[in-house]
Parts: sequence; structure tokens; C-alpha cells
Amino acid sequence: MVRKIIHIDEEKCNGCGACAAACHEGAIEMVDGKARLTREDYCDGLGDCLPACPTEAISFETREAPAYDHAAVMAAKQKSAPLPCGCPGTNAKTIHRDPCVAPAAQTPAASQLTQWPVQIKLVPVNAPYLNGAKLLIAADCTAYAYGNFHDMFIRGHVTLIGCPKLDEGDYAEKLTQIISGNDIKSVTIVRMEVPCCGGIENAVKQALQESGKFIPWNVVTISTDGRILE
Repeated sequence: MVRKIIHIDEEKCNGCGACAAACHEGAIEMVDGKARLTREDYCDGLGDCLPACPTEAISFETREAPAYDHAAVMAAKQKSAPLPCGCPGTNAKTIHRDPCVAPAAQTPAASQLTQWPVQIKLVPVNAPYLNGAKLLIAADCTAYAYGNFHDMFIRGHVTLIGCPKLDEGDYAEKLTQIISGNDIKSVTIVRMEVPCCGGIENAVKQALQESGKFIPWNVVTISTDGRILE
């Protein structure tokens, strides 16, 4: 049948694997360091993978292709096989609970956030909580990828977040104003391993340099399957 399906330009692909992680159907695999549509019948043509690609290597095309096989996708997920990105399958573990008993796991953990707003573009450069602060400057996705983000990173820090791929403009100027105009004790940068997250790391480094201050800083990188990379 003729239908809409994704096309991957292997010349533009940088091998980051973000598209494979974003494909909930498991249609994309990493082959020899490149993303490849290996199961056309698993591709639903909705394009969840498109915004995940940092190099715009993925596009839509209309051509002859097998029909999307939803039943096959669901059956594959039930097998609990790892997705092509290496992340656990959607149904890797099924938990059966008594609906009348509230499990302890449902008790929410205490938030470690101490200030608002948190978006870099919204935080006032002269906010009183910035003086004497240990700054956490994190890419948006890191809090979703790393399960213990509040206790590991937010605790004891003033938190600033942003996405260099989705936000317009550069953070460097705003961060320079924040660092230059306040007594910042330290800076921790938390980013994802995907290339587009390099934008937030570079902006912080530029701001530190332009501030003219010597401030301890470090970078923590989170993998797409939720690990801290050395």
C-alpha cells in the first residue's frame, strides 16, 4: 500500500540514537552506528522520532510500504525485549496490586526544589536566592531520564533548567548576568548524552569565562537509559 512513512538520511545521521529511543514501536534500530528503519510494518507514520533528531536527518515520505501492524508491535512489547536503543521494553515488568491497598511506593518523595521559577529565561538575574547559591543548570530532559534527580542534584542547589534545542536564542548572555551579578559558590551542569545538549554546557562555560570569576564547576552527563556516565 502507498502510505506516509519516515525516511532517514544516513549521511545526516550522527548516530546519537535519540530517534530509536523516541520510537515507541521499535521500528528504528542502530546499525553500524547509524539509525535505520528496520521494520517498516512497525512504523505508524506519526513521526515521534522527528523532533528527537538533532541533525534533522528524519523526514516524511509517501511511498509503497507495508501497512502498520499494531498487533505485531504490541506482541513484540509483550515479549519484554529491549528496544533498539537499549532501553528496557515498555512491558518489561508487570506489577499486580490489590486495588484496595495503597502501596507505599505511591507515596510521593519530597521535592527538593527551593525556588520558582526554574526556567533560565524566566529567572530574574537579581533574585535574592541567587546570592550565595550553588547553581544547578540542567537540561530539561535530565530530570525525566534520571530517577533520583531531586535528591542527587536539586538538593541544596538553586535550579535553572532549559532546552538548547527547543528554546530560541542563547543562554550565555543571561547566565553571564546571573553569575557576574551574584555571589555564586559553585556551578553543576547536568546534560543528556545527546549532541544537542552540548548547547547548554557550552553556554555555561562561556558565561563562566565572561564573568571573569573563578567558580568551581563540573559537568554530569546522563545517558538516554538513565545512567550517570563517567
